[in-house]
Amino acid sequence: MTNDRRDTGRLTRRHFLGLGVGAFVVASLPLALRRHQVVARRSMPVMGTIADLTVVHHDERAAQDALDAAMDALRRVEWSMTRFRTTSDIGRANAAAARDGVPISAATASVIATALRWAEATDGRFDPGIGSVVELWDVAHHHAPPAEALVRPLAGRGFWRHVDVAPTSRGNMVRFTERDVRLDLGGIAKGYGVDVAVQRLRDRGVAHAIVNVGGDLYALGHAPDGEPWRVGIRSPHTEETVALTLEVSDQAVATSGDYAQFFDWQGRRFHHLMDPATAVPRTGPWHSVTVQTDRCIDADAAATASFGMDQLAAEQMVRHLARSAQVTVLT
Repeated sequence: MTNDRRDTGRLTRRHFLGLGVGAFVVASLPLALRRHQVVARRSMPVMGTIADLTVVHHDERAAQDALDAAMDALRRVEWSMTRFRTTSDIGRANAAAARDGVPISAATASVIATALRWAEATDGRFDPGIGSVVELWDVAHHHAPPAEALVRPLAGRGFWRHVDVAPTSRGNMVRFTERDVRLDLGGIAKGYGVDVAVQRLRDRGVAHAIVNVGGDLYALGHAPDGEPWRVGIRSPHTEETVALTLEVSDQAVATSGDYAQFFDWQGRRFHHLMDPATAVPRTGPWHSVTVQTDRCIDADAAATASFGMDQLAAEQMVRHLARSAQVTVLT
């Protein structure tokens, strides 16, 4: 038994298809629909948020089979890459990789390697090794900052430089060369999961779909009316308000903001987007940054790295690895 939710229907002119998960609202008002078109929708909790998938197809059974495969892909990414399970690749690495190499799956090794490339390209603004910082702040459960004496030793450590991942005769192995390293793939694994789910849909003949997992989204093909998918970015201030609408087709979109996970203390907001240089939440003039690019794994990492930066500087930085990236900030 699964916890997913299904919704399948044939669209008419009077129907409005809307998805609202995390940072995005996705909508399409069908005006000129093809005949015999089925829209199948599925949602479930995964990776600390809600995955919401919609497939446009001519065959309902094929659409449901494709959704099954995509949902299974998302679950597998969560099981192997979450830091919250001691049996996951990341959980096992965090427990033992500072002592010896830990075997991990090829998929996890690939995501870590991509994360390290992003760390190098952003000069450490994106650092997958700052799990110790994330655990110390734990903004989902704490209501006041940790003591400065605990924060200071974790600042500016460049933890990513102490993560080694490589294929060996024993398989893919990860090892830490610094005892305070803890992997946290929260800024990239969700984007990877979206990419894998989209590939599962493509493998099953789906040409038009939306995969929306919280702040990470891929728009495959077109909306039911044949036009690009319309993706609304929620206002950082009011959840019911759309601050900006994008038209997206065969492209990934990821958003990072200070309004998703945070606590307020003495008039200041402390959110979940940590600055590796200071080991405290990032500050800046923006509340939200959105990145559009070809792959969601890149959009995810780029949005995390560029939060708090000037828009032009962010574009210049992220285009080291995502040349087609577009960056949008919201105040």
